[in-house]
Amino acid sequence: MQRFDDLDMKILSELTKDASISIPQLSKKLNINSSVLYSRIKRLIKRELIRKFTVIINESQLGIHIKATVGINRDPKLKEPVHNELMRIPEVRSLIEVTGRFDIILSVYARTLEELHKVVIERIGRINGIQATETFVEMQRTDKEPVYSIQSTSQGYV
Repeated sequence: MQRFDDLDMKILSELTKDASISIPQLSKKLNINSSVLYSRIKRLIKRELIRKFTVIINESQLGIHIKATVGINRDPKLKEPVHNELMRIPEVRSLIEVTGRFDIILSVYARTLEELHKVVIERIGRINGIQATETFVEMQRTDKEPVYSIQSTSQGYV
């Protein structure tokens, strides 16, 4: 495991809150020199701790109002074809293989409940190898920004 210091953790925490913050603003906030901050960020990228900078879209403004989690059981012999077919569905945002009650957990976004129903029944349910699905519609979501610290990384998690 690579070593990161307290400044690295502060940089990560601030960039997680707002990756669009400018180097001068962030250097002022963290009370460090801009060139030091810039080189630290570049080092975190080079060491692959920071994989990418991105934006979070307010998808309700695009008409996407339904978010659901779909648990799937599949034929283990058809893992790759099932995975490939699921990833071709535009409404599928992520696919996670898990242990437990399901083999796969999908994140699915749709404009309406009717659209979600069509995706789950007509697209996902008809894939060869899908044995069962269970859909959980998101009613309310509360996200928490991560806070990174040296203590958490030394214990094996970030």
